[in-house]
Amino acid sequence: MTAVISKLRTGHVGLNVTDLTRSLAFYRDALGFELLGEGKEEGRRFAFLGQDGELVLTLWQQADSGYATTAAGLHHLALTAPTLDEVRAYEERLRGLGVEFAYDGVVAHGEGRASGGIFFHDPDGTRLEISAPAGAETSPAPTPGAPTCGFF
Repeated sequence: MTAVISKLRTGHVGLNVTDLTRSLAFYRDALGFELLGEGKEEGRRFAFLGQDGELVLTLWQQADSGYATTAAGLHHLALTAPTLDEVRAYEERLRGLGVEFAYDGVVAHGEGRASGGIFFHDPDGTRLEISAPAGAETSPAPTPGAPTCGFF
């Protein structure tokens, strides 16, 4: 019997967080995700977040400390916007909220690349990216000879 194997795509991403209330506010209010479901039982708190009713991100309150760049696991969470103007709108919103950025403004994904975006951190220090597929050709590439998203 031969099974048909199709291309896989990411279904959703689950993040461990230290404070669900704080992280839920960030991902809902700062990034525009809608709350699809929530577990409020002590010791088992979680939130399901999505867009247009589709699950995108789950938050699990079970971390004892913030993100560690030297630990195995998630390197960064990359989100895509259709245009660089939308990326810049997110940048403005996030700056207004005092979010910590890895680079100053929109940067290209690499030297001469058309794609690019913003790189920042959530309340637990998890590295995040919002990028667009085109429009960043004239933006700086902060890491010569390496992908911008690799070492921020």
